[in-house]
Amino acid sequence: MNIDRIVLAFAGVVILLSAALAFFLSTWWLLLTAFVGLNLLQSAFTGICPLALVLKKMGKQSGSAFN
Repeated sequence: MNIDRIVLAFAGVVILLSAALAFFLSTWWLLLTAFVGLNLLQSAFTGICPLALVLKKMGKQSGSAFN
């Protein structure tokens, strides 16, 4: 799996987890969903993603989005 797919999978898991936590515990968990969404939006424009940088340092194969 390359960095692009890992980033998308991680974002999806965090969003689903925060939605479940908001449903069962507190709506404040929706702030985590908003944070992930804003991070995805800024990385679409800048090409800089903190998770992609960490994964690249770990030696994961780069995809076409985060070079």
